[in-house]
Amino acid sequence: MESNLLPHFKLILGSASIARRKVLSDMGYQFTLMSADIDEKSIRMEKPEDLVLALAEAKAEAIMQRIPDDDSIQEDKSTLLVTCDQVVVYEDTIREKPSSVEEAREYIRGYSKGHTATVSSVVVTNLKTGFRKGGVDRVEIYFNEIPEEIIDKLIEDGMVLKVAGALVIEHPLILPCVKEVVGTTDSVMGLPKELTEKLLKEVLAST
Repeated sequence: MESNLLPHFKLILGSASIARRKVLSDMGYQFTLMSADIDEKSIRMEKPEDLVLALAEAKAEAIMQRIPDDDSIQEDKSTLLVTCDQVVVYEDTIREKPSSVEEAREYIRGYSKGHTATVSSVVVTNLKTGFRKGGVDRVEIYFNEIPEEIIDKLIEDGMVLKVAGALVIEHPLILPCVKEVVGTTDSVMGLPKELTEKLLKEVLAST
């Protein structure tokens, strides 16, 4: 998928996620990377949609404080910062990154022959004007049985320990266990393409 946006802007991805980096590259963008070091546990909301938006906005604020007030950003009206967050919702409970191997194992076991959802936020901030737009995307995921040996291999691989809900449906080990995805894989990976493209266009149009 090639981006049809004009290349007259700089793009910063405010995330350390390899999956998000891959999705944004697949969209045809060139970008630099920054990550926000925030205390995510200090931000609590009842609704997952509110939580992921609040976290993505907090990440944007943290990164903006670290960017020096140099002339290039002050003069360039189109330096855009993309920040994101994601939680997994399982039986109305919000799941973030597992705090231990045991918790990751418990999470994945729960998905076997079951259903879960991802709620992902994208926030785009114009660093010159401060104009910001955000949105949320939800994906429903249904699973066949996930055998115990597959869970063991996923834990050993380690990627499940670094993501919300220990959920990586694009992983070759778990892919055969996925029964149905109502939504897009890129959204499950943490960066919904359609929403990101829409927000970039809207924020660019505001310059």
